[in-house]
Amino acid sequence: MTPAINQLKAAKVDFHTWPYTVEATDLGYGLAAAKALSVSPDRLFKTLMIAQDTKPAVMAVTIIPTSHTLSLKKAAQAMGWKKAIMADPTRAQRSSGYILGGISPFGQKTQLPTLLDASASNFDEIYISAGKRGLQVSLAPAVLGQLLGASLVALIE
Repeated sequence: MTPAINQLKAAKVDFHTWPYTVEATDLGYGLAAAKALSVSPDRLFKTLMIAQDTKPAVMAVTIIPTSHTLSLKKAAQAMGWKKAIMADPTRAQRSSGYILGGISPFGQKTQLPTLLDASASNFDEIYISAGKRGLQVSLAPAVLGQLLGASLVALIE
């Protein structure tokens, strides 16, 4: 059990868990997960933490397909910031309570504003980290949005 799974169970929403084997040679966790689960990288989403450039302590969560790169400019605009940067990895781990490669938007220690890429609406179900490397959950994007109060916006390059 992870805090992410606990939050989903407590919310009594429909979701499925998908364990897979993490290889020592895996560098791109999301792409490795998509390959291991035979899921399109467009349908498997990664959780990235961003910070406000002028106030690095002000952070947000972005969720985008593993097949794409986050547009920091679009993320900053969606947050109403002048500029966004990737959050410091140590700070992201401390804030979320998860290790890199296993950060889930669910069950985070500190609930942050959350942005979900608009491409999620192309699918009935998306995959996202369940809070540890080697475990994904699948659920409807609308459920994710509702549970996290996520804004659906264009975030990818």
